[in-house]
Amino acid sequence: MPPIISFRNVTLGYGRKQVLSNLTFDVDKDDYFGIVGPNGAGKTTLLRAILGTLAPMSGSVHTESSHGGPLHLGYVPQRDSIDDILPYTVAEVVMMGRYKRIGLIRRPGKNDREAVVRALDYTGIASLKSQIFKDLSGGQKQRVLIARALATEPEVLVLDEPTNGMDLPSRITILDLIRRVHEEGALTVIMVSHLLDDVANHVRNIAIVEKNFFQVGSIEEVLTGANLTKLYGMSVVVEEVLGRKTILPGGMHAAR
Repeated sequence: MPPIISFRNVTLGYGRKQVLSNLTFDVDKDDYFGIVGPNGAGKTTLLRAILGTLAPMSGSVHTESSHGGPLHLGYVPQRDSIDDILPYTVAEVVMMGRYKRIGLIRRPGKNDREAVVRALDYTGIASLKSQIFKDLSGGQKQRVLIARALATEPEVLVLDEPTNGMDLPSRITILDLIRRVHEEGALTVIMVSHLLDDVANHVRNIAIVEKNFFQVGSIEEVLTGANLTKLYGMSVVVEEVLGRKTILPGGMHAAR
């Protein structure tokens, strides 16, 4: 089966400034693909190219549904990009995911309302549907944004820093939800994060985005001590503890 997203010799940037160059990689149907790197390295630029909001300076980006036709992506932005001023309820925020299907002058129909209910149920927030979005906790807001993306009935779920600013228990529950969406919903997932440990223990393939550097491959190929040591110019140890990968500076060891 051909890939649903293909980058071929792609250079990305703004104006005349190049941010990333010579990108060639694929995302296959049912993949769980991670994009990881520090702030300012180009993750957002790459994400915009995947979403189709940034045209390449050169090369080609091709997306196509596994069934043929346009690829439908559901996008989960960073929580702090959402306007908290207006008093939208949880159900109203999730319904926003249907607006593109509904159109500007039509009212939501039965199918739209049912899609919202399914998304609320699946993300475990049906009991919050009448609460005001801006009054929720960070973890609850993230579930609402995931539900909004799922309400669009996408083939690919794209998440931008879904655990940013969360405490450890909230991070774990959100990552477990994303894993369940991927496995049970048979959705391709693309997750952007600056937290290498989060990505390492969930994705199947990974792209590391650093300034003037780009590497893509499977977790087994990329996340090795030798490779990360070469990449970061310092000793890095990758250990597995209780089935989880832990990435540490050389000389340190995880408690077992």
